[in-house]
Amino acid sequence: MDIWKFFDITHREHVVCNPTSEEKLARLVGLLRLPTDAQVVDIACGKGEFLIRLAEAYGVRGTGIDISSFHVADAERTLKARVSNAGVTFTAMDGADFQPDEPHSLDLASCIGASWVFGGHANTLEALINMVNPGGWVIVGEPYWRQEPSDDCLEAYGFAREDLGSHSSNAEAGEQRGLNLVHTIVSSQDDWDTYEGLQWFATAEYARTHPDDPDLAELVERVSKAKANYLRWGRDAIGWAIYLFRSRSAA
Repeated sequence: MDIWKFFDITHREHVVCNPTSEEKLARLVGLLRLPTDAQVVDIACGKGEFLIRLAEAYGVRGTGIDISSFHVADAERTLKARVSNAGVTFTAMDGADFQPDEPHSLDLASCIGASWVFGGHANTLEALINMVNPGGWVIVGEPYWRQEPSDDCLEAYGFAREDLGSHSSNAEAGEQRGLNLVHTIVSSQDDWDTYEGLQWFATAEYARTHPDDPDLAELVERVSKAKANYLRWGRDAIGWAIYLFRSRSAA
Protein backbone atom coordinates (compact mmCIF):
# COMPACT_ATOMS: atom_id res chain seq x y z
CA MET A 1 0.00 0.00 0.00
CA ASP A 2 1.28 3.45 -0.88
CA ILE A 3 2.47 5.03 2.37
CA TRP A 4 1.05 8.44 1.54
CA LYS A 5 -2.34 6.97 0.72
CA PHE A 6 -2.15 5.24 4.11
CA PHE A 7 -1.49 8.51 5.94
CA ASP A 8 -4.13 10.33 3.91
CA ILE A 9 -6.79 7.81 4.98
CA THR A 10 -5.73 7.49 8.62
CA HIS A 11 -5.49 11.28 9.11
CA ARG A 12 -8.70 12.35 7.37
CA GLU A 13 -10.30 13.35 10.69
CA HIS A 14 -7.27 15.33 11.85
CA VAL A 15 -6.85 19.09 11.69
CA VAL A 16 -3.39 18.85 13.28
CA CYS A 17 -1.42 15.82 12.14
CA ASN A 18 0.45 15.26 15.38
CA PRO A 19 -0.48 14.76 19.07
CA THR A 20 -1.11 18.48 19.69
CA SER A 21 -4.57 19.86 20.39
CA GLU A 22 -5.94 22.80 18.44
CA GLU A 23 -5.94 24.79 21.69
CA LYS A 24 -2.23 24.18 22.19
CA LEU A 25 -1.51 25.01 18.57
CA ALA A 26 -3.30 28.33 19.11
CA ARG A 27 -1.05 28.96 22.14
CA LEU A 28 2.02 28.26 20.04
CA VAL A 29 0.91 30.70 17.34
CA GLY A 30 0.12 33.38 19.91
CA LEU A 31 3.53 33.13 21.57
CA LEU A 32 5.52 33.67 18.37
CA ARG A 33 4.57 37.36 17.87
CA LEU A 34 5.99 37.48 14.38
CA PRO A 35 6.33 40.73 12.43
CA THR A 36 4.13 41.32 9.41
CA ASP A 37 5.58 39.68 6.29
CA ALA A 38 7.83 37.43 8.36
CA GLN A 39 9.55 34.83 6.18
CA VAL A 40 8.84 31.27 7.31
CA VAL A 41 9.06 27.63 6.27
CA ASP A 42 7.27 24.63 7.74
CA ILE A 43 8.94 21.35 6.78
CA ALA A 44 6.65 18.30 6.69
CA CYS A 45 3.72 20.66 7.12
CA GLY A 46 0.99 18.04 6.83
CA LYS A 47 -2.32 19.73 6.05
CA GLY A 48 -0.74 23.14 6.61
CA GLU A 49 -2.71 24.14 9.70
CA PHE A 50 0.25 25.71 11.52
CA LEU A 51 1.36 27.78 8.52
CA ILE A 52 -2.19 28.84 7.67
CA ARG A 53 -2.72 30.04 11.23
CA LEU A 54 0.52 32.02 11.01
CA ALA A 55 -0.78 33.64 7.81
CA GLU A 56 -4.09 34.47 9.50
CA ALA A 57 -2.45 35.87 12.64
CA TYR A 58 0.57 37.70 11.24
CA GLY A 59 0.39 37.84 7.45
CA VAL A 60 3.54 35.74 7.12
CA ARG A 61 5.06 34.87 3.78
CA GLY A 62 6.58 31.51 3.14
CA THR A 63 6.35 27.90 2.19
CA GLY A 64 4.90 24.68 3.50
CA ILE A 65 6.78 21.57 2.36
CA ASP A 66 5.38 18.05 2.51
CA ILE A 67 6.25 14.92 0.60
CA SER A 68 2.59 13.84 0.50
CA SER A 69 0.67 15.21 -2.47
CA PHE A 70 -2.52 14.31 -0.57
CA HIS A 71 -1.65 16.61 2.33
CA VAL A 72 -0.45 19.39 0.04
CA ALA A 73 -3.78 19.30 -1.79
CA ASP A 74 -5.61 19.48 1.56
CA ALA A 75 -3.46 22.42 2.62
CA GLU A 76 -4.07 24.31 -0.61
CA ARG A 77 -7.84 23.88 -0.28
CA THR A 78 -7.81 25.11 3.31
CA LEU A 79 -5.59 28.07 2.46
CA LYS A 80 -7.91 29.12 -0.37
CA ALA A 81 -10.97 28.87 1.88
CA ARG A 82 -9.52 30.77 4.85
CA VAL A 83 -6.86 33.22 3.66
CA SER A 84 -6.71 33.14 -0.11
CA ASN A 85 -4.62 36.32 -0.42
CA ALA A 86 -1.80 35.03 1.79
CA GLY A 87 1.75 35.03 0.51
CA VAL A 88 1.99 31.33 1.30
CA THR A 89 2.56 28.38 -1.02
CA PHE A 90 2.59 24.65 -0.46
CA THR A 91 4.97 22.37 -2.32
CA ALA A 92 5.07 18.57 -2.57
CA MET A 93 8.72 17.59 -2.17
CA ASP A 94 11.16 15.94 0.20
CA GLY A 95 11.73 18.45 2.99
CA ALA A 96 15.43 17.53 3.14
CA ASP A 97 15.83 19.09 -0.30
CA PHE A 98 14.49 22.49 0.73
CA GLN A 99 16.91 25.40 0.97
CA PRO A 100 15.95 29.05 1.50
CA ASP A 101 17.15 31.55 -1.08
CA GLU A 102 19.84 32.65 1.37
CA PRO A 103 21.18 30.91 4.50
CA HIS A 104 20.12 32.47 7.81
CA SER A 105 17.38 34.49 6.11
CA LEU A 106 14.12 33.23 7.63
CA ASP A 107 12.29 34.47 10.70
CA LEU A 108 11.00 30.99 11.52
CA ALA A 109 11.79 27.45 10.43
CA SER A 110 9.81 24.53 11.77
CA CYS A 111 9.64 20.77 11.49
CA ILE A 112 6.99 19.47 13.85
CA GLY A 113 6.94 15.72 14.19
CA ALA A 114 9.02 14.66 11.21
CA SER A 115 12.66 14.66 12.26
CA TRP A 116 13.12 11.54 10.14
CA VAL A 117 13.24 13.96 7.18
CA PHE A 118 16.72 15.05 8.29
CA GLY A 119 17.80 11.82 9.98
CA GLY A 120 16.91 12.59 13.58
CA HIS A 121 16.33 15.34 16.13
CA ALA A 122 19.91 16.66 16.20
CA ASN A 123 20.20 16.85 12.42
CA THR A 124 16.83 18.58 12.23
CA LEU A 125 17.99 21.27 14.62
CA GLU A 126 21.19 21.76 12.61
CA ALA A 127 19.25 22.11 9.36
CA LEU A 128 16.76 24.61 10.75
CA ILE A 129 19.43 26.67 12.53
CA ASN A 130 21.08 27.24 9.16
CA MET A 131 17.83 28.63 7.77
CA VAL A 132 16.95 31.24 10.41
CA ASN A 133 18.27 34.73 10.95
CA PRO A 134 19.70 36.06 14.24
CA GLY A 135 16.87 35.92 16.76
CA GLY A 136 14.84 33.63 14.51
CA TRP A 137 12.56 30.87 15.72
CA VAL A 138 13.40 27.17 15.43
CA ILE A 139 10.29 25.12 16.20
CA VAL A 140 10.45 21.33 16.42
CA GLY A 141 8.08 18.64 17.62
CA GLU A 142 9.54 15.40 18.88
CA PRO A 143 8.49 12.28 20.79
CA TYR A 144 10.40 11.15 23.86
CA TRP A 145 10.48 8.29 26.33
CA ARG A 146 8.26 9.05 29.30
CA GLN A 147 9.66 5.98 31.03
CA GLU A 148 12.18 3.27 30.30
CA PRO A 149 10.68 1.15 27.52
CA SER A 150 10.40 -2.58 27.97
CA ASP A 151 12.00 -4.98 25.52
CA ASP A 152 8.51 -5.95 24.37
CA CYS A 153 7.66 -2.31 23.67
CA LEU A 154 10.84 -1.83 21.63
CA GLU A 155 10.18 -5.00 19.65
CA ALA A 156 6.56 -4.05 18.98
CA TYR A 157 7.49 -0.61 17.66
CA GLY A 158 10.70 -1.69 15.96
CA PHE A 159 12.63 0.90 18.00
CA ALA A 160 16.04 0.90 19.62
CA ARG A 161 16.24 2.68 22.98
CA GLU A 162 18.45 5.35 21.46
CA ASP A 163 15.90 6.16 18.75
CA LEU A 164 14.13 8.47 21.22
CA GLY A 165 15.62 10.69 23.88
CA SER A 166 14.08 12.08 27.04
CA HIS A 167 12.15 15.33 27.27
CA SER A 168 15.24 16.83 28.88
CA SER A 169 17.65 15.60 26.22
CA ASN A 170 15.40 16.89 23.44
CA ALA A 171 15.57 20.33 25.02
CA GLU A 172 19.29 20.14 25.72
CA ALA A 173 20.03 19.26 22.09
CA GLY A 174 18.94 22.74 21.07
CA GLU A 175 20.75 24.50 23.90
CA GLN A 176 23.96 22.68 22.95
CA ARG A 177 23.65 24.15 19.46
CA GLY A 178 23.42 27.77 20.54
CA LEU A 179 19.64 28.00 20.79
CA ASN A 180 17.66 29.34 23.71
CA LEU A 181 14.74 27.16 24.79
CA VAL A 182 11.96 29.59 25.69
CA HIS A 183 8.94 27.29 25.99
CA THR A 184 7.71 23.74 25.55
CA ILE A 185 4.19 22.64 24.70
CA VAL A 186 3.78 19.14 26.11
CA SER A 187 0.97 16.87 25.01
CA SER A 188 -1.31 15.22 27.54
CA GLN A 189 -2.57 11.66 27.38
CA ASP A 190 -5.85 13.07 26.11
CA ASP A 191 -3.97 14.76 23.25
CA TRP A 192 -2.32 11.43 22.42
CA ASP A 193 -5.60 9.52 22.73
CA THR A 194 -7.29 11.97 20.36
CA TYR A 195 -4.47 11.72 17.81
CA GLU A 196 -4.37 7.94 17.88
CA GLY A 197 -8.12 7.41 18.24
CA LEU A 198 -9.00 9.57 15.24
CA GLN A 199 -6.85 7.26 13.14
CA TRP A 200 -8.87 4.25 14.28
CA PHE A 201 -12.10 6.14 13.62
CA ALA A 202 -11.01 7.29 10.16
CA THR A 203 -9.94 3.77 9.24
CA ALA A 204 -13.24 2.29 10.38
CA GLU A 205 -15.16 4.87 8.36
CA TYR A 206 -13.05 4.22 5.30
CA ALA A 207 -13.55 0.47 5.62
CA ARG A 208 -17.30 0.99 5.90
CA THR A 209 -17.51 3.22 2.83
CA HIS A 210 -14.81 1.63 0.64
CA PRO A 211 -15.26 -2.13 1.09
CA ASP A 212 -13.85 -2.88 -2.37
CA ASP A 213 -10.53 -1.07 -1.97
CA PRO A 214 -7.83 -3.67 -2.71
CA ASP A 215 -5.63 -2.06 -0.03
CA LEU A 216 -8.29 -2.36 2.68
CA ALA A 217 -7.04 -5.55 4.33
CA GLU A 218 -3.51 -4.16 4.68
CA LEU A 219 -4.81 -0.83 5.94
CA VAL A 220 -6.97 -2.43 8.61
CA GLU A 221 -4.20 -4.82 9.67
CA ARG A 222 -1.65 -2.03 10.06
CA VAL A 223 -3.99 0.21 12.02
CA SER A 224 -5.12 -2.68 14.24
CA LYS A 225 -1.52 -3.48 15.08
CA ALA A 226 -0.73 0.19 15.80
CA LYS A 227 -3.80 0.44 18.04
CA ALA A 228 -2.78 -2.62 20.05
CA ASN A 229 0.78 -1.33 20.45
CA TYR A 230 -0.43 2.08 21.58
CA LEU A 231 -2.88 0.73 24.13
CA ARG A 232 -0.47 -1.83 25.52
CA TRP A 233 2.81 0.13 25.51
CA GLY A 234 2.91 3.46 23.72
CA ARG A 235 0.33 5.29 25.81
CA ASP A 236 2.46 4.95 28.92
CA ALA A 237 5.93 4.94 27.40
CA ILE A 238 5.99 7.68 24.76
CA GLY A 239 5.49 11.42 25.25
CA TRP A 240 5.42 14.32 22.82
CA ALA A 241 6.37 17.98 22.96
CA ILE A 242 6.85 21.00 20.73
CA TYR A 243 10.06 22.86 21.55
CA LEU A 244 10.26 26.61 20.96
CA PHE A 245 13.88 27.66 20.44
CA ARG A 246 15.28 31.08 19.58
CA SER A 247 18.68 32.00 18.29
CA ARG A 248 20.84 33.53 21.03
CA SER A 249 22.63 35.72 18.52
CA ALA A 250 19.95 38.45 18.47
CA ALA A 251 21.20 41.89 19.47
